[in-house]
Amino acid sequence: MQTAVIILAAGRGTRVKGALPKQWRMLGDCSVLARCLKAFRSVPNLGPFVLVHHLDDLEQVQALGTDLLLAKGGDTRSRSVAAGLNALRLLDVKNVMIHDGARPFVTPTLIKSLCDALKIHAAVAPAVSVTDALWLGKDGFVTATQNRSELFSAQTPQAFDYATIVGAYKRASKSAVDDVEVALLAGVKVKIIDGSHDNIKITFEEDFVRALTILNGVST
Repeated sequence: MQTAVIILAAGRGTRVKGALPKQWRMLGDCSVLARCLKAFRSVPNLGPFVLVHHLDDLEQVQALGTDLLLAKGGDTRSRSVAAGLNALRLLDVKNVMIHDGARPFVTPTLIKSLCDALKIHAAVAPAVSVTDALWLGKDGFVTATQNRSELFSAQTPQAFDYATIVGAYKRASKSAVDDVEVALLAGVKVKIIDGSHDNIKITFEEDFVRALTILNGVST
């Protein structure tokens, strides 16, 4: 039985400037999305790969290779994930990883750590501890501070027993911010493993500046 990978790349990235959606922007010698795929393809015994895409991007999608199953993205993240899970329904899949295509610096080391944790847990996700002071605010003023000792910044890939996450999505009654929220609402315990501060999600134009800094630090 296999560990499948779903990569979400259907968004339009309206908060990032430019003519191309952020996942298709160049980052070094390849696109943001191609860099994600390179990491997953380098790990043995992963697959099949499902790319959830926008219909406007078929030309770019076809240039990524022939090893991808394709699924049409929905109008929310949750619907896009459901489409990706559905694309795997007839295959012999044991586990599945779900990754944001706008996180180009996922590493083989992190992917392997998730695979190892899935041998014990039905749901696993990487995160980094929050280290900055946190405030609550209203009308431009600080109203209180927030204890950060049990707070984490969530990352992807988020990894699951396939049947468990499919069941959780079938029971979901609302759109969720990520797959961990869907799992929690279904009563699934999610194991946290160490993420990486470099595993950033590109959301704003300035994130490309940070991404180039990371890339220059890790390039050979």
